[in-house]
Amino acid sequence: MSRRTDHTDTTSLENFLRPIVEQFGCDLEGADITPAGRRRLLRVLVDRDGGVSLDDVAEVTRAISKALDTDDIMGDGAYTLEVSSPGVDRPLTLPRHWRRNAGRLVAVTLTAGGKVTGRIKSVSDEAAELDVNGTRQRVAYADVAKAKVQIEFNRAAGNDEDETPADGTVEEN
Repeated sequence: MSRRTDHTDTTSLENFLRPIVEQFGCDLEGADITPAGRRRLLRVLVDRDGGVSLDDVAEVTRAISKALDTDDIMGDGAYTLEVSSPGVDRPLTLPRHWRRNAGRLVAVTLTAGGKVTGRIKSVSDEAAELDVNGTRQRVAYADVAKAKVQIEFNRAAGNDEDETPADGTVEEN
């Protein structure tokens, strides 16, 4: 029985790719196929706690490529495979996304309206605790309409000291 797909069947594709990606201790964050001239572009996003390295991406790419070569899930048409990690602009939609960004500044739009900007201090399966201008605030994921990490140009890597401003201000040197 053939499992050929077209560019709209991402569920079958993700189900095919997930066990391959998980062999490397990674999570499949998404896969999609888009037309690119006469070819198609297969984009696969992978991530894991602590992030993925270029070597990790290379290993996953080789394994996916080999699996796709031996299966007809992509059909007969030509395609280009692109494997990468999600960028910092990826919305935080799952508890693992929040966990992987602990210590980072996030802007949250709530389902009831209103916005909260704070630093992720702790994460559970149901909620995140943010430091909002020195005050701890629990934000349940069920109450989040949208959440994104904020880019901070003035924050040194690994600097998790409490005196770091959580309002996104930029200090000039």
